[in-house]
Amino acid sequence: MPASAQVRRVFIGLLVANLAVVGVKVAVGLASGSLAVLGGAVDSCVDALNNVLALIVVRVAAKEPDEDHPYGHGKFETLGALAIVGFLSITCFELVREAVNHLVSGAHRVDVSDSQLTLLLLILGANVVISWYERRRGTELGSELLVADAAHTRADALITVAVIAGILLTRRGWWWIDSAVAIVVALAIVFVAYRILGRTVPVLVDQRAIPTSEIEQTAQAVPGVQNVYGIRSRGPSDLRYAEVTIAVDGQANVASAHAIADQVEERLKRDLRLHEVTVHVEPC
Repeated sequence: MPASAQVRRVFIGLLVANLAVVGVKVAVGLASGSLAVLGGAVDSCVDALNNVLALIVVRVAAKEPDEDHPYGHGKFETLGALAIVGFLSITCFELVREAVNHLVSGAHRVDVSDSQLTLLLLILGANVVISWYERRRGTELGSELLVADAAHTRADALITVAVIAGILLTRRGWWWIDSAVAIVVALAIVFVAYRILGRTVPVLVDQRAIPTSEIEQTAQAVPGVQNVYGIRSRGPSDLRYAEVTIAVDGQANVASAHAIADQVEERLKRDLRLHEVTVHVEPC
């Protein structure tokens, strides 16, 4: 099964799980009046929206190169990861706005029952399992979108921990803790967004994907290569491109030089997990 099809299958399962989590959090949040729980529900809702977006983006990114996109459609997946940051920003703004309003207006009733608290604990366990599975599959399939979404799911688990702690303190009469936890949730979301930006922006601006020295050493190891220069690389971890110029014996015929270039291309693809390599040959 193609990697893109496996990624889509993972996201379908995640979407179902996240919709269930959203339903539980919304029910508990509305019943208890907890802003922190409702904030967690909004965060989980963003997870579900991300899954829907991912299903669309992965399908587009899997298309073969065409005349308008000779390097393929892989960056659409990176754009999808970047769109996650937009959703996170909206969530952060809404949480901070509501939390500040509650703190200014004064005490408000928060009443979470033991059964509702148990549901939140079960959700916490589910988030931990989902995050672990999503990151593992993302690494196996080389999907930046899965890895980025796994980071958000881990943040969702930490958010649930903060919400549960806030509920326990609210029960002791600290009414303001619910709004304080909501602000902490917003800060956690900002951190997640920053980490996603750190992974996606370098890909979009074609930052070097592999250290030049690694490409040089790998190409230099091929018999017949006397020098390596003009090295370039770009792309996400699952779709990396490289260009390299090799110098061979000036007395070598065209067939020999071409054979050396083929060996360099094959070794770079195999050892450095490159999707495509362009090798230029020059006489030494």
